[in-house]
Amino acid sequence: MNNRFDRFVGIDWSGAKGTYHKGIQVAVLDADTTQAELIAPPDRRGWSRQMVMDWLISQRQSGLRVLAGFDFAFAHPFMDENHYFPDYASDPRTPPDLWALVDAASRHWPDHYGGGLWQDQDLRRYYNAPRGKDGSGGRGDRFLSRRRLTELNTKTRHHRAPSPTFNCVGPAGVGTGSLAGMRILHAFQNDMHIWPISDASHMASPLVVVEIFPALYFTMAGITDRMKAADPLDALNRGLAYFGADSMAAVTKGLPDRDDLDALISAAALKSCHDPVAVFPISAEYKQAAACEGWIFGSSCDNNSL
Repeated sequence: MNNRFDRFVGIDWSGAKGTYHKGIQVAVLDADTTQAELIAPPDRRGWSRQMVMDWLISQRQSGLRVLAGFDFAFAHPFMDENHYFPDYASDPRTPPDLWALVDAASRHWPDHYGGGLWQDQDLRRYYNAPRGKDGSGGRGDRFLSRRRLTELNTKTRHHRAPSPTFNCVGPAGVGTGSLAGMRILHAFQNDMHIWPISDASHMASPLVVVEIFPALYFTMAGITDRMKAADPLDALNRGLAYFGADSMAAVTKGLPDRDDLDALISAAALKSCHDPVAVFPISAEYKQAAACEGWIFGSSCDNNSL
């Protein structure tokens, strides 16, 4: 069995309404090169979530073995309450069941948008969501700032962690992107190995996807948010160098959230930190949590171990 990855793909994600999203950026770094590159979307208006998956599957079909990272949470917290949705009558017990529930609640929305879940009278109670004109969303009475074990681990090791997955409001509200991502995982789970949730026997799949956290990789490289804001190109190139990749000549204009930087640093971190057999080893104490909550790629990696 060939465990070697040929291509590493960093995907900065978006959970926004609509079909085309400037906030989605896709970066590639091949195994036999040290130069990362941004992939232009098929449409001048930007990538759609469906386009991203169509492109990834085309890479797989071209004979390449791909390790791709998505910047969204693969599941909600579970270990703290032994439930995703405590006291909810149809509480799912596994990530695939959670993805199916999210997809069913938003099935009428195009391009895998996940916010339709906030129109469900029971499920909306668990989220802090934008308030819709139809009365949907708002801060639910069951909303709590719950954390997955991988987020707690990342905070302890690197003093950096993403926002809680049930928060869907504000710049740090990762929940909307995660809900859209869960719809993607539901739709394409048979086309790829979803690490570390899929059965290990599927690890040889030509397409393996992991959860990434770009801010973590900049932190690992000693790059602060202030440095990124002051000189984005210098911050990017210092981060790329840390992970063994070549410098870029320029950054993309018109992307206020620096989505291009996040995609590029993630592709470099995937190549530098991955293990061709285990993708990224998880210690035994965390494996149960990783199987039901997902795990941030590289979060167990010490900064000085590369």
